[in-house]
Amino acid sequence: MTSTILSLAISTSQLVLGIAMCLSCWRLIKGPRAQDRVLALDSLYLNAMLMLVTFGISTSQTIYFEAALVIGLLSFVATAALAKFLMRGEVIE
Repeated sequence: MTSTILSLAISTSQLVLGIAMCLSCWRLIKGPRAQDRVLALDSLYLNAMLMLVTFGISTSQTIYFEAALVIGLLSFVATAALAKFLMRGEVIE
C-alpha cells in the first residue's frame, strides 16, 4: 500500500511540476520586463531541479540527484549574473 501511495504522490508531483514548468516558460516568453524573465528563468531552473529529484526517487538512480545539484549551482550563478547585469549593465567589472 505504501508503494502505491508513493508512486501516486510522485506521479502527481511530476504532473504539477510539469504544469509549473509550462507556466514558467510562458512567463519567460511573455514577460513584459527583464526582471520578470529573470524570475521566470529562476523558477524554471528550480522546477527542473525538482523534476529531476522526483524522477530520481522513482527510478532509484543517484545520477539524477547529482544532475539536480549541478542545476542548482548553475541556477544560482546565472541568476546572480543576470541580476548584476540588470543593475549595472555589465557582469564583470
